Amino acid sequence: MPTPELNPHVPARYDTTAVDLASVDGVLSTTRSVRLRLDLEREVPHDLVLDCIDVAEQGPGGGNQASRRWLLIRDPAQRQAIGDMYHSVVGAFMQRGRDATAGTGHPMEQVMKSAFHLAEHLADVPVIVIPCVWGVHDNSGKPGLFDSVLQSAWSFCLAARARGLATAWTTAILNKEDELREVLGIPEGVTPVALLPLAYAKGTEFGSVPRRRANEIAYVDGWGRTWEARGEESAARSLGEGPGATVEIDIDAPAERVWEIVSDINAGADFSEEFVRAEWAPGYDGPAQGAKFIGHNQHPAIGEWNIDLTVTEYEPNVLFGWATGETEEVAGARWRYEIDVLHGQRCRLRHTVRIGPGESGLTMAITAMPDKEPRILSRRQDEHLANMTRCIEGIKALAEGSI
Repeated sequence: MPTPELNPHVPARYDTTAVDLASVDGVLSTTRSVRLRLDLEREVPHDLVLDCIDVAEQGPGGGNQASRRWLLIRDPAQRQAIGDMYHSVVGAFMQRGRDATAGTGHPMEQVMKSAFHLAEHLADVPVIVIPCVWGVHDNSGKPGLFDSVLQSAWSFCLAARARGLATAWTTAILNKEDELREVLGIPEGVTPVALLPLAYAKGTEFGSVPRRRANEIAYVDGWGRTWEARGEESAARSLGEGPGATVEIDIDAPAERVWEIVSDINAGADFSEEFVRAEWAPGYDGPAQGAKFIGHNQHPAIGEWNIDLTVTEYEPNVLFGWATGETEEVAGARWRYEIDVLHGQRCRLRHTVRIGPGESGLTMAITAMPDKEPRILSRRQDEHLANMTRCIEGIKALAEGSI
């Protein structure tokens, strides 16, 4: 392949000390699928689209192969054909979802409303962008396929966002890939990977959305091992760094059914090798914010013990958390069940424990053997991961009716 010339539309050199992090992070954290706010009346200049592709083409690719290609659909007849295909795949589903969630406050209410809006108006979008790659996925692990195009496709979205444009990442059209190939003349051996409606955005204000923080979903030196601290000292693996554990499982049951199980303070008693049972403390008879209960536990190295617990997080069908002692600020451990709603009456159950910041049995063990602190913490994380995995697997079986 001949060596291409440097692209005059992107900087050949850039002084990284001059990077405006606030602007860069702003684009990265506010670029997402826009549907309701696509300006269907305003034309998008062709050179602006090409500028976005020039930036996107700086993305890495497997084997450094120049395999990406970009289809820009402006012709009204082709846009209408694509819009009809897209609507035939998802229109009825999205309309049912919109109607079923309208006015309910369901987590998917706004998503389904905007998704159906796009299905109704895709043909009216000024430009439809279809990133493609030379190659057909065969699970061979060879470079030059999806691993060489998806990152550049997203870079295109970021470049568009920085220029006042908006995109929406969609893939449903790929269910009509044969028809799409026929309409657009895409040759065999080339794979379309997404469809990006492109238009100016209505308005200039864009915000980030609630997401789990990095220290909740970043696992260190093994799956499920978490550390709350964010500083460099977290490498010390000490109790003060907030060790914890996380396990997750997908369940073929609605969130309401899973909530019935996890909001029972004895939910894990039949599955855990450490947690034996629990009962509500005098004056409390059910789960609620601030409710207190007593847990009974056992461990081969410690024996049996009871502990006072307080419900610290309570959001029906979403979140149930509790801590040792009175509050999370003095707790020796903090536990949580979280339920994420998925498509198709399914959900993902997430079970976490965060050790500290207050004293616990671990504190005494580490005080007695300070030189073994990392080993003690690692062993305790292993124990938690094993027991918590048993619990969520058992809850899954209960929710799905297999036991």
